[in-house]
Amino acid sequence: MSPPLSGSSAPGRSSDYRWAILALALGAFAIGTSEFASMGLLPWYAKDLGVPEAEASKVVAAYAFGVVVGAPLTSFLGARLPRRRYLAGLIAAYGVLNLLAAVLPGFSTLLVTRFLAGLPHGGFLGVAMLFAADALPREQRAKGVTQVMLGLTVANIVGVPFAALLGQGLGWRFGFALPGVLALISAVLILKLAPRVGVDPNARPMDELRALFNPSVLLTLAVGLIGCGGLFAVYSFLSAAMLATANPPGWGVTLMLATFGVGITLGSILAARLTIRLGNMKAALSLLIFMILAQAYASYAVGDWVQMTLSAFLIGLSSGVFVPLQTRLMDVAGKAQSMAAAMNHAAFNAANALGPLAAGFALHWGYRSSGIVAIGFSVAGIAMLGILAHYAKTHEAPQAK
Repeated sequence: MSPPLSGSSAPGRSSDYRWAILALALGAFAIGTSEFASMGLLPWYAKDLGVPEAEASKVVAAYAFGVVVGAPLTSFLGARLPRRRYLAGLIAAYGVLNLLAAVLPGFSTLLVTRFLAGLPHGGFLGVAMLFAADALPREQRAKGVTQVMLGLTVANIVGVPFAALLGQGLGWRFGFALPGVLALISAVLILKLAPRVGVDPNARPMDELRALFNPSVLLTLAVGLIGCGGLFAVYSFLSAAMLATANPPGWGVTLMLATFGVGITLGSILAARLTIRLGNMKAALSLLIFMILAQAYASYAVGDWVQMTLSAFLIGLSSGVFVPLQTRLMDVAGKAQSMAAAMNHAAFNAANALGPLAAGFALHWGYRSSGIVAIGFSVAGIAMLGILAHYAKTHEAPQAK
């Protein structure tokens, strides 16, 4: 991990930083488009490749598993690399792998390329968010996280619906090619715009690995992994459910995906404010409770495309739980900031794997079952948050709670 910048060259105090954030946000935009487009495009690549939708959901799980594997690996290998080159290299690799997913034939090949594309995800977003958060005072760091998150969330307003339109009009492969090109552009811009900061001479890869043995870090990650499985259980099958049950207009799925993106974007902004006002724990609890209500409504709304679109917005709002969990990790990770930040993305993508798989098994009861599965995940997440709160009360310093 590179040392924080200070003085006149500190992040947030120079135009270099602002332009660098835009370059990083473009990379986050590419990642958000690719990750969520794989869910929105599921009905089309399932049909084209001749596999059932439940089987096709393994493409989503493969990507998520790649993030889980790649987050600790890239954090360990990149501990002594300059942040600028580290970030540019990861997003460039991401771009190439998305393009390969777009052009190579076969379902098995798609599974492999999506797994490989997941490897750089956590390392890039984790360090990018640290870069932004370093610019702000401790109590304002949630805003730094949100600055980069906006690239990820705006992708769901613009990138994912546009990828869906490409998928419907030109073929699903164009939905993966788009973020591949954007990722490569981001890599070039990062190399040109990000401040040149030397390697921290005190950085040690083993310090990063200690995050994997820190109970405060692991319990926080568990809240995201378990609690957010329901978000992905609903969203992964929302396009398929709308097409199968609601007879939407031709633009209905695109509108629903864009509405979900608006929800995610507003959810991130509101979650940052909620975290600053209430603290990490209370903000996370509030958002998990809201998540349960949104999932219950999503189950009820199946069969009515207008209400399903509204449910997508509410599900998107609840995703802001990422923000208090990310800022808490900054409090408790010590010298393992890069690893903890990357592993938060790994936890959410593990949820992205578990949620669709669990909902896929329940599909024979109908599309409403995904909402019921989702509620189970969120309730379990609240229980895990209670365990975390007890541990924080008995083992952590006051500022880490």
